[in-house]
Amino acid sequence: MPRSPSRSSSNKAALPPDTRIYAIGDIHGRADLLQETIARIDEDIQRRPITYAAEVYIGDYIDRGADSKGVIDLLAVRMVHNHAICLRGNHEAIMEDFLEDASVLEHWRQLGGLQTLASYGVSPSRTATASDVQNAFHAAFPPAHGAFLRCLRNNIRCGDFLFVHAGIRPNVPLSSQDPHDLMWIRDEFLDSKRDHGVYVVHGHTPVPHADIRDNRVNIDTGAWRSGILTCIAIEGTEILVL
Repeated sequence: MPRSPSRSSSNKAALPPDTRIYAIGDIHGRADLLQETIARIDEDIQRRPITYAAEVYIGDYIDRGADSKGVIDLLAVRMVHNHAICLRGNHEAIMEDFLEDASVLEHWRQLGGLQTLASYGVSPSRTATASDVQNAFHAAFPPAHGAFLRCLRNNIRCGDFLFVHAGIRPNVPLSSQDPHDLMWIRDEFLDSKRDHGVYVVHGHTPVPHADIRDNRVNIDTGAWRSGILTCIAIEGTEILVL
């Protein structure tokens, strides 16, 4: 597969020796693109063996695209068999909220929740109440998917790299970051040129291609609409777009 040239993430940020991390951007129901990306990762590991290889999925697995259920099916297997780390995106948080509170339906609907419901075989009628939809979703939601949600993490750090869904609030210690910011923040983080003390790998805000900056890299390339699901391989101080 053709790949872009390697780029140095910064003069300081590095992973531990003999370690490679594959980070995958926002999927949003595109199980087809996820399958292709998993195949590329497996091929890359076979071609370039390394002592420790890990996959970090950056969140927003559901909504907007046609096969959110299929995405979670794939990731749940990857989590068990490949020890993949899956972060919680704001869309997963909203789905979790809806499973607990039916009134969240209207907010979720505005963010592509109907496509997720349809992927589980739930297509609300015009007369269905939010509670009706919630009950139908509970009935259709596999226990394994509930277990998957419980395994989601808000962030993960390895070496000098921090993986989050949306970003971090500048000038706030990492130990004091609000989980809401990690899933939702935009301008305050995106406009910051400061050294955060870690190099941040994130998604949440779509860009045309992997946006590699001095203090962060954005890997959300709007897969559900663009057909491009970005995966980067980080090794040492280099970021390679697969």
